[in-house]
Amino acid sequence: MDNITEQMKSDEQMKFDEQMIQKEFDALLEDYIHSNHRRKIEKITKAFYFAKQAHAIGRRLSGEPYIMHPLLVAHIVCSEMGLGSTSICSALLHDVVEDTDYTVEDIKNMFGEKIAQIVDGLTKISEGIFGEQASKQAENFRKLLLTMNSDIRVVLIKIADRLHNMRTLGSMSPAKQLKIAGETSYLYAPLAHRLGLFTIKSELEDLSFKYEHPKEYHSIHNKLKTTERERNTLFEHFAKPVRVKLDKMGLTYEMRARVKSAYSIWSKIQSKKITFEDIYDLFAVRIIFEPAPNIDEKNRCWDIYSAITDIYRIKPDRIRDWVSRPKANGYQALHLTVMGPDGQWIEIQIRSRRMDEIAEKGFAAHWKYKGDNIEEDTELGKWLQTIKEILDSPDPNALDFLDTIKMNLYTSEIFVFTPKGEFKTLPQGATALDFAYAIHTNVGNMCIGAKVNHKLAPLSHRLSSGDQVEILTSRSQTPQAEWLHFVITAKARTKIEAALRKIKREGARKGEEKVISVFLKAEIEPDTTSMDKLAIFFGFPKREDFFYSVEKGTVILPENLKKLLKDKSQDKPMWNQLIEVLRMGSKNKEKQEEKEEKLQEATEVPKIDKSKPYILTERAFEHNYTVAECCKPIPGDDAIGFINNDGGVVVHKRSCSIATRLKSSFGERIVSTEWSSHKNTSFDATLEIQGIDSLGVLNTITQIISNDFNVNIQRLLIEAKDGVFESKIKLKVHNVEDIQRLCLTLSKIKNIKSVGRVAD
Repeated sequence: MDNITEQMKSDEQMKFDEQMIQKEFDALLEDYIHSNHRRKIEKITKAFYFAKQAHAIGRRLSGEPYIMHPLLVAHIVCSEMGLGSTSICSALLHDVVEDTDYTVEDIKNMFGEKIAQIVDGLTKISEGIFGEQASKQAENFRKLLLTMNSDIRVVLIKIADRLHNMRTLGSMSPAKQLKIAGETSYLYAPLAHRLGLFTIKSELEDLSFKYEHPKEYHSIHNKLKTTERERNTLFEHFAKPVRVKLDKMGLTYEMRARVKSAYSIWSKIQSKKITFEDIYDLFAVRIIFEPAPNIDEKNRCWDIYSAITDIYRIKPDRIRDWVSRPKANGYQALHLTVMGPDGQWIEIQIRSRRMDEIAEKGFAAHWKYKGDNIEEDTELGKWLQTIKEILDSPDPNALDFLDTIKMNLYTSEIFVFTPKGEFKTLPQGATALDFAYAIHTNVGNMCIGAKVNHKLAPLSHRLSSGDQVEILTSRSQTPQAEWLHFVITAKARTKIEAALRKIKREGARKGEEKVISVFLKAEIEPDTTSMDKLAIFFGFPKREDFFYSVEKGTVILPENLKKLLKDKSQDKPMWNQLIEVLRMGSKNKEKQEEKEEKLQEATEVPKIDKSKPYILTERAFEHNYTVAECCKPIPGDDAIGFINNDGGVVVHKRSCSIATRLKSSFGERIVSTEWSSHKNTSFDATLEIQGIDSLGVLNTITQIISNDFNVNIQRLLIEAKDGVFESKIKLKVHNVEDIQRLCLTLSKIKNIKSVGRVAD
């Protein structure tokens, strides 16, 4: 009887699964039919049934049939990116080669060479052969960007794949959630941003935020829900006179309010050190108009601008003209901020329908309008060329590569002019040296200074939008290592590093000639074994580093070279010293080694059960776990653990920038954590207090901290100016609850305007 019941349940489940799969496929076809692409339904249907058969026995961790994943990725590709049949088929087939016995050749025979190439690209990204010291995710990302040169659709489908994985992340273990969310916020969201996929970028950020900071995420969502009616009222008051004006102009348009994402709100709270209630631009008004014959879209944007500013007072410093000069990812719109009828500042975004599609769907939407020969294609092409130059760089370090790419993925832009009036687009914070490399590699390599707006400026001078820059060069100049400390563009960093490697190789060659000369004078054969022994003796595991130091004069070769190298096999004390030097590595390790040591790189990961949270008990503090110096979490903070070489756990705040990189680069070593009670252990915390300067206020603050709360003050800094004061107080506390109670009490003191915890 039990067997019959189980069979009935199995049959019902199969029937339910089949209906669910068919419903999703029908929805995909429906969206495709209503798109602007040529109708190739038979091709898509063939790919669907092939993928369905290939994944017939597979299931995801959520329990649903595996085919639902490629099907939903294909739906994202179609409806949210606006791509056509080739991309849809590739998305349906993207896991077939990796997860089944079918090959790329099979895909090519059945669906053609283009789809096979895209599927092959996606498979190579997922598989890959990784070096021991390289992050798997970093190498993965490098392969992803390499595919841009052949077909951008590989990258777009990979982003769609990551989006669906994030939407279904709830079925994963806590450690996996942190790893994948960290990768997404560190890499995939910035890439989506740069490709102009604004909607997808925002969702990736929000979903990452949801898993990395669940308390803050749900708190902001609840507050947004509570204030929804108030926002709707504000929008209607604002929109009523604007609609009247635009209707009189005979425009076909839509006007709607778009609320900031939870992640954007949280980021603003963190960066500005304000509360949710203090954010004035919780929503923006978007006006999207249909283009009219013989009326230029740019002119129409300014017509609407004029109509709005006839009604409301504008905030002059908040005008953003991305209509005349689009962003590098193709974004075009006219932004302005006005004082609304209810006494609140309201941001307005004005776009044509074409601009809106490009803003929401990014690079994919460019293909729809490619016949218009729009100028933002040029900007995107320049960025792709920059990525290609970085990928062509021989630097093998995957983590440095990630940082280099990351610098240029997520930045605001400035426009800087040459003396002849030509302009270059640079990231915000770019220096005169970045500008020099943007002109030409040789100009950057020979740069000795600049004239910014006709005034002399150093290489490190940070540029502002609208600056006119003349680069000064000298043939005797060569790139210097310290230049890497202030350039921020990927191109400049890559070119400087390449030049430094070339200089080092040349120096090492000359140093080798000097070493050989010394060997010959000592009547010793200059073979590689002898040279290696000498290099190790001076603390250099690599001969090239040793030769370079000889050329630079930091290593002086001994006169008794023959005696030093004579039969070291019998000289045990010397050999023991050499072995120890070799084991420990060079004493001349530079910043790269220090950085990797901080990231706790290792070939073997100690065993800790990552399927459940690691409990941070007071007894185990400083034995089995320590708190990270970079962010100094205390009990009650949202935290994660990173398993170090000794099997211990280093605890970081989830919001820590180092933790974000660790999640992306060493995801297999991340563990979720939970604090237990710490009644007898004290932790460092710093409070920032701001208020009106008045007699006795400092005494009141210190009395409350010391007497009422019995908390030790470690350090107190205070500065008063023009009637206001700002103070930072370093304390010893047990947990976040101590901080919260202390902040609440101090905020009630007369003339205290704000109290909050800040990084030390």
